[in-house]
Amino acid sequence: MHHRRLFTLVSGWLLACLLLASGPLQAQTPESQQTANATLAELLENPETRQQLIDQLRAQADTAAPQAAGAVNEPSLPRRLAEATSHVAGDLGNQFSRLVDTLGRLFGGGLADGTFDMAAFTSATINLGLVILATFALFVAIRRLARSLFTRLSQWSLNGPGLQPLLRLVLSVGLAALIDVLVVTLAYVGGNLVATFAVGESGDLTTRASLFLNAFLVIELLKAAVRMLFASRYEGLRLLPISAADASYWNRWIARLIGLAGYGLMVVVPLVNAYLSPTLGAAVGNLIMLGAFAYAVTVVLRNRQRLRDALNHKARQTTMTASRVSLQLFARTWHLFALAYFSMVLVLTLTRPEDALPFVLLATLQTLVAVLVGMLVSSFLTQTIGRRIRLGDDLRRKLPLLEPRLNRYVPSALRAIRAVILIAVIMVVLSAWGAFDLAGWYASEAGRGLVSKLINVFVILVVAATVWLGLASLIEHKLNPETGSGVPTARAQTLLALFRNALAIVLITLTAMIVLAEIGINIGPLIAGAGVLGLAIGFGAQKLVQDIITGVFIQVENAMNTGDVITVGGITGTAERLSIRSVGIRDLSGTYHIVPFSSVDTVSNYMRDFAYHVGEYGIAYREDIDEAIQALRDAFDDLSADEEQNINLLEPLEVAGVIALADSSVNIRVRIKTTPGNQWAVGRAYNRLVKLRFDAAGIEIPFPHTTLYFGADKEGAAPPANLRVMQQNFTIDGSPAGQPRQHGDPVDDRFAPADTSSPTEVHNQDDEG
Repeated sequence: MHHRRLFTLVSGWLLACLLLASGPLQAQTPESQQTANATLAELLENPETRQQLIDQLRAQADTAAPQAAGAVNEPSLPRRLAEATSHVAGDLGNQFSRLVDTLGRLFGGGLADGTFDMAAFTSATINLGLVILATFALFVAIRRLARSLFTRLSQWSLNGPGLQPLLRLVLSVGLAALIDVLVVTLAYVGGNLVATFAVGESGDLTTRASLFLNAFLVIELLKAAVRMLFASRYEGLRLLPISAADASYWNRWIARLIGLAGYGLMVVVPLVNAYLSPTLGAAVGNLIMLGAFAYAVTVVLRNRQRLRDALNHKARQTTMTASRVSLQLFARTWHLFALAYFSMVLVLTLTRPEDALPFVLLATLQTLVAVLVGMLVSSFLTQTIGRRIRLGDDLRRKLPLLEPRLNRYVPSALRAIRAVILIAVIMVVLSAWGAFDLAGWYASEAGRGLVSKLINVFVILVVAATVWLGLASLIEHKLNPETGSGVPTARAQTLLALFRNALAIVLITLTAMIVLAEIGINIGPLIAGAGVLGLAIGFGAQKLVQDIITGVFIQVENAMNTGDVITVGGITGTAERLSIRSVGIRDLSGTYHIVPFSSVDTVSNYMRDFAYHVGEYGIAYREDIDEAIQALRDAFDDLSADEEQNINLLEPLEVAGVIALADSSVNIRVRIKTTPGNQWAVGRAYNRLVKLRFDAAGIEIPFPHTTLYFGADKEGAAPPANLRVMQQNFTIDGSPAGQPRQHGDPVDDRFAPADTSSPTEVHNQDDEG
């Protein structure tokens, strides 16, 4: 059922091609055409009849003019199709009737002139056979001698050093093709010598031999071109990336098809025309083409699924979406195109062999060359710049972002170039088949203008990409601590990062404007509209403008940089991100704040040039101040001895002295000059050492005190104060808690009432009770 549907489809294609090619057909036989020419010559020789003919033609012209002027409706499409079908059917019927008549007269012994020399025919056939045998023998012998050259070229193409693999393949195939052409030429020359001096009359090249030798030259050159694509024996000389088995199959099939059609039409048909009958020759030619068509259709239908799977596999490997979709669509419909092509060739050969067949052959050759060149150029670009770009170790160390940037830009450019190649191939193919006049289009002003604009746009994009890569790489070089001027400052990092972003915006804007102007779009209104829009945005977004202006001055004044600890807008933290409009701050608890510059009145930066750790340490009133200051200096000496903290100390310890006599302590202030950003770490380390030194020296760091005053009498003596001090596990009289004191138990004098003549100081420690 499936094959029946395919047969119906092929028949439909054949009928369509017949209808398309049937316009200029003439259904007149050679005999009727000869009679009509003789009658017309007799009419023109007689002056009276010639004048009558002129008068009749003028009268018909005067009558046809109004009809042509008034006719507005052309024949309908069904009518034209019916007339074309009738024309084709009539022509085929006339050819068949002439063929039957010719065969009848041939087998009946009566040809057109009645003379058929069987002996001469047999001799001519033998001589032609000897020429054919000698020519093919020379061809096989010379090609066998050249086999070693083909083998060496194949090995060099596969394993040769130096050149890129695709270049080696193209050069090897080109040299092999030259050798193949030389082999065919030598065999052709040898065949001519044999036909001229060894066969028949010496020094005379017969028409029969000339026909064969010319056909041999053309057909073997075509086969040599096919061997460039499907070199089955030499893998290094095969342009198409297919296996040896597939190459052998397609090479054998195409060679058979070319040989059958070529030798049949170029040798057999002319000989039949010359020795038997033109009608019989035309019939033989039609039979040969029908056989070639049937053979081609059989091969196409047999390999439909096989080639479809191969194309789908190739589509899955491609990275370009357009190419993948095109290959998948072609995989489903390739057999339809092949059947249509062979059907068209058959119809043109049957109906218009004089002018249509050479056109089809030339268009086919141009199509194959265009597709092959497009594939080779695309493959060369893929193997050259389509692979992942690997820079040298030194360049990658200096510019670590250049390699990823190139590997991101180059594939996109390669896809665009492939799209241009595909469009160019399609245009060449359409021009080859007459559907598009490529040369005329390019010669026109519109064609030249479009090509010029495309080239200019390509150059603009390449220049813009090059400028961006150069400037971005320069900024990257300045920011890299291993190159440039060492570790860049925070200000340099911030300004260079902002400059890189601004550069990207400026380049994109300028490139877009230049490209639009190049392709013919008037950017004047666009610029004016952008100005008006910017003015409107400026009035409606004053806060945004204020953010940007304040941000510009903050960056110019180097008020803050990324990584600085700052206080902005009442928020203290590390500046993680700086833009032209705002600053992002991460505070101590990890909260991320975005502060617009328009709300910034003051910037407090804790990381400029140097910093101080300012410490205030309180000691008890009874302690020696000089001893405490010495302990503070000793703690600083311990801090200086620490290798981790020593690098952060810029100057010796500054002791300001006693700054306050507080309620419970005497406060001493010291100051340590540190590198910016390390004042907090130095302060924490110094506080630890101060505590250790105070503890070692017995210097009390006081806790809160309360002084009770009991007054004084007129003599200035203080009244006694009755004290009860509760201690754990004992009562006021010294007996254990929970047990009543027995009569006669001694009383601990430590807990007896005391007479004091001075104010009593009671220390209350909240933690100890």
